[in-house]
Amino acid sequence: MTEETNIMDEVLRLRAAYEPESFTSEDVLRALDKDSIDYRDYAALLSPAAKPHLEKMAKKAQLLTRRQFGNTIAFFTPVYIANYCENQCVYCGFNCKNQIHRARLEMDEIEAEYQAIAKTGLREVLILTGESPKMSGIEYIGQAVTLAKKYFSLIGLEIYPLDVEGYRYLHECGADFVTVFQETYDQEVYSQVHLAGKKRIFPYRFNAQERAIQGGMRGAGFGALLGLADFRRDAFSAGVHASMVQKKYPHAEIALSVPRLRPYINHEDSQPCGVSESELLQIICAYRILLPYASITISTRERSEFRDNAVSIAATKISASVSVGIGGRSKDEEKGDEQFEISDPRSVEEVAESLYRHGLQPSFNDYIRLI
Repeated sequence: MTEETNIMDEVLRLRAAYEPESFTSEDVLRALDKDSIDYRDYAALLSPAAKPHLEKMAKKAQLLTRRQFGNTIAFFTPVYIANYCENQCVYCGFNCKNQIHRARLEMDEIEAEYQAIAKTGLREVLILTGESPKMSGIEYIGQAVTLAKKYFSLIGLEIYPLDVEGYRYLHECGADFVTVFQETYDQEVYSQVHLAGKKRIFPYRFNAQERAIQGGMRGAGFGALLGLADFRRDAFSAGVHASMVQKKYPHAEIALSVPRLRPYINHEDSQPCGVSESELLQIICAYRILLPYASITISTRERSEFRDNAVSIAATKISASVSVGIGGRSKDEEKGDEQFEISDPRSVEEVAESLYRHGLQPSFNDYIRLI
């Protein structure tokens, strides 16, 4: 791959050529015997042929994880500061057409949320908003980031995509990481589930991680919302996308997440489309074998038992004491409605105790902020 190659075109080309049913058990075993794998090997590990070999995949993924990360599991929590959105995404509770209680926290309310989180011992926070530049402008987000520096060592963002200068501004305010989910890499499905708003522009979202890194961010997160389209092809595309960005920007820290579709307001019957827990674990293991140095996050969308199993094998970051509504930590009642339902409501103490029982070490801070 030459430096001039467009990553999006290359990912979509490889996706179009990927036929999960074409791989055999021998392809999978051959991939597992290699010290490092290529994209064809990765495709084999995501194929149905790999399902009988999940235990062997898990053992290899666990070995690679412990070699790079030891027994340490990073802790963080999300904090939603606004749920206004200008996109019409059919799978999301923040959909601009959904009749939900909208809210935006003021700075004193945001600080109260931060204080409540800091009391739990957490030192990493992920700041989230709905995708509304009008109601959650870059200056507003920048103020929230600057305020977060008083309480946290690591500050991540999950907001609407920005240009390079926008990311540079937020990095100067104190943001370290940016996560942008492509949701699905199937362009036809993408257009069907994003009915209105700037999110409909597939390429602008696709290239957001590169712009964030160019703007000075230490790292970038990738992921597909598993269940919107063919989950094997989406997982393949997300892994290849992350891998190519890592190769182009070797100084950047790369992260992957594995969210499955969850029920949300007005669509409580929405369930993951054919993505079982064993298949989700297969994806996590394949991510690890392809990208031994990447952080892998397992969210509260999943059951506590599954999350505990995932971090015992290959995931390296876990959220705890999670609220996905607006302003629910410092007050008895949320100011705004939640984005989706969570499956693991455990506190920081409960998650930490579970990790100790599995022989793992919770890490609340692996980064020292000097300014």
